Amino acid sequence: MKIEIWSDVVCPFCYIGKRKLEKALSKFPQKEAIEIEWKSFQLNPDQKTNINISTLQHLAESKGWSLEQAREIVSQVAGMAEKEGLSFNFENAIVANTKNAHRLIHLAKALGKGGEMKERLLKAYFTEGLNIDDSATLILLGIEIGLEEGIIKILLESNQYEDAVDQDIYESRLIGVKGFPFFLIDRKLGISGAQPDEVFTQTLEKAWTDYTKENPKLQTVEGSAHSCEIGGEC
Repeated sequence: MKIEIWSDVVCPFCYIGKRKLEKALSKFPQKEAIEIEWKSFQLNPDQKTNINISTLQHLAESKGWSLEQAREIVSQVAGMAEKEGLSFNFENAIVANTKNAHRLIHLAKALGKGGEMKERLLKAYFTEGLNIDDSATLILLGIEIGLEEGIIKILLESNQYEDAVDQDIYESRLIGVKGFPFFLIDRKLGISGAQPDEVFTQTLEKAWTDYTKENPKLQTVEGSAHSCEIGGEC
């Protein structure tokens, strides 16, 4: 059974949702039969990389908030992340376009390391304050998970996998995805956003039942979960 996940590497709820899914899978008896496929999505494809401003400052300016207001809001998100064992540092996070990061994930996916690359990029952005649109940084991160420096350089010096990123985004629109992360299980059941733990567990169980019965019906669990929307609204 396959789980396809549309998310961005600068989406806080995408990182939180990733941990929630991993927690549910750790308790799922059939976890060895589950295949994870990471799909690209850019919350703000027109975002210009700016190393001179933090994500916290960018958020305050784009929303018309004071730094104190922005800090209070992101602290709530950081608190949610902490419950999942994650450390978010918005004051050090660098505003960056994510197209190249997604291309790198596609390269890693082709080599059987998509999950490792996704995790490394999320940590680099949210915890370590690294510029995930910087070629030298992307090369080092790729090498860390076992990719060869030469193939990463070829990627970054070309338009390799740009079409794959665009196709993922187009596919999300065809499906009607509106909130991110979005988890599509066996093309039948969907989870929108970083839902409560029990939603992941219950949906996995139902998906497995449907999978064994070859039920093609698609249902999406939306509710009031935390998610990021198209345009960068979180």
